[in-house]
Amino acid sequence: MNPAPSPPFAAFAAVWFMYFAAIGMFNPYAPLWFKELGFSTLAIGAIASLQSWTRILSPYAWGWLGDRSGQRVVIVRVAALLCVAAASGLIFAREYAWVAFFTALLFLVNGAIVPLSEATLAAHLNRGGEMDTARYGRVRVWGSIGFIVTVVAAGGVLQAVGIDLFPLLVTGMFGLLLVAALRLPAAREDVTRHADAPAVTTVLRRPEVAWFFASIFFTVLAHTSLYAFFSLYLDSLGYAKGTVGLLWAVSVAVEIVFFWFQGRWFGSLAPHRWLAWAAGLSVLRFAVVAWAGGHVGWLVFAQLLHAVTFAGHHAACIVLINRYFAGPLRGRGQALYSVLGYGLSGVLGGVGGGWLSSSLGFHAVFWAAVLASLAALGCVRVAERHEPAPR
Repeated sequence: MNPAPSPPFAAFAAVWFMYFAAIGMFNPYAPLWFKELGFSTLAIGAIASLQSWTRILSPYAWGWLGDRSGQRVVIVRVAALLCVAAASGLIFAREYAWVAFFTALLFLVNGAIVPLSEATLAAHLNRGGEMDTARYGRVRVWGSIGFIVTVVAAGGVLQAVGIDLFPLLVTGMFGLLLVAALRLPAAREDVTRHADAPAVTTVLRRPEVAWFFASIFFTVLAHTSLYAFFSLYLDSLGYAKGTVGLLWAVSVAVEIVFFWFQGRWFGSLAPHRWLAWAAGLSVLRFAVVAWAGGHVGWLVFAQLLHAVTFAGHHAACIVLINRYFAGPLRGRGQALYSVLGYGLSGVLGGVGGGWLSSSLGFHAVFWAAVLASLAALGCVRVAERHEPAPR
């Protein structure tokens, strides 16, 4: 009997690289472009939260469509094409309403990319109901590499030629994502329609799953302070755009190390242990950012903790989602990770953080992140107590 061919991981790596390269362009520098257009801090917080508003429904809708149709890769390709169209609108938009419209449209359509790509890759990596975490890390690391390459290069480019080039660069990045998506292979599960797929509510009602998602919500809520306000915070303290990019790069560099070598150490702790460490170190990380933002050395230390607060957290979440949502539920499980983790928390973090920063200053946003991290730690403890013992 011939062995099954090795899954074409390079194609997935290319999609991860280009998707997160585009995010590495958008998330750190969009707030600075919004500021250049004359938007207030509160307005910037509101428009930044649009990314999270779209994640409340969009990923689940895409995940449902992928699970029901069995055509996850086709949908990823269509979504990538729509991303190019939406991003190109930013080239011409200058009024707040139009910028908000095209930003919302961009993230409505790119909400399909991650959950459906993750579900397709998981189908290749599934081994007896558990994910091959070593191989997953070697694929997912290319997303981090794409992010760090872009965030460093863009910092220097935008410092030299001006922030006005931002929308053109974003459009180019999503164009390259489309090229990568066209090379994706169909997963083994994509050849079968799942019209009779079971409802996810039976899984969500399990206490270990409910508390697991609650822990994700609070951990990501804390990290919204970074995604929406870290660049603005550093800018308010007088840091150059190149320095802002380098500080972002530090966090992604350690993220790369974690994903590349996670096969060596990830199995040393159970997934819930990684979630607990991520929440606990998030408390320390955001306290340092709030307390010592004017000291580059302390900021570098805080960014180094990203290896666990994001990479370790993400890897543990993917393992548990693959465990809880198998087969025909996989696309919707990945989508719920985006919706319940990154959607609702991002909305609250963007709008609430905008209000806090306007009223009390940026320091208050990061102290609020400390409280959210403590709540995440408590949820992880409860989820772990409800997790059934392995047979």
